[in-house]
Amino acid sequence: MPTAFPYHTPVDHAPRKRTNVVVDDDSGTDVLQTVSSETAQQILTTLDDNPATTSDVAEAINTSIQNVKYHLEHLCDAGLVETVDTWYSKRGVEMTVYALSVEELVIQLKQ
Repeated sequence: MPTAFPYHTPVDHAPRKRTNVVVDDDSGTDVLQTVSSETAQQILTTLDDNPATTSDVAEAINTSIQNVKYHLEHLCDAGLVETVDTWYSKRGVEMTVYALSVEELVIQLKQ
């Protein structure tokens, strides 16, 4: 049965080329904590291929939607992932589409 809502519209998104994060006594530890999680790394790898919804990512890495939401929130706060679109399910439910915000992340440690 056809639906009035587009399910997967094309996403026109180009991440920034590079982001440098300087870790010193005052900042940067949040980014390190965020990317140190295996789940966060799997999410980043999944989003490296294509933008995706929370449920798409959860299915791809075989974990719960709640777990993916938790990590996506932290990845967004760290500036590594961003929302790029809204798709609709076949039932008309809005789904946020996430993508990498940077192609390359460089972490510098300073004393």
